[in-house]
Amino acid sequence: QVQLVESGGGLVQTGDSLTLSCAASGREFRTYFMGWVRQAPGKEREFVAAVGWIGGSAIHADSVKGRFSISRDNAKNTVYLQMNSLKPEDTANYYCAADEIFGKLRNVQPEYWGQGTQVTVSS
Repeated sequence: QVQLVESGGGLVQTGDSLTLSCAASGREFRTYFMGWVRQAPGKEREFVAAVGWIGGSAIHADSVKGRFSISRDNAKNTVYLQMNSLKPEDTANYYCAADEIFGKLRNVQPEYWGQGTQVTVSS
């Protein structure tokens, strides 16, 4: 039983910060890329960020680069997304995702999905 459980979403104002967490369980995730995908109403699913076992390998989408930072605590099987300088355009349901193949995660077709956590940024 593989589970990805997100937490940390909420309602914030433009310019605020928020940190999302994703706890993974059910199997060994050492070989997995973990990351985040978001979807706003009426929009396509969008890749946000991903990180491999080594934190220095983190990749961020251009739309969030410089504002969001993904990190991973392997001892806790947890991945985080620190979001700073939030904008209304960041409003979306944020999903935790994991896959052994980076390309599948990058193309928003990961093997595993979480249930999502809603982030709403008011202007």
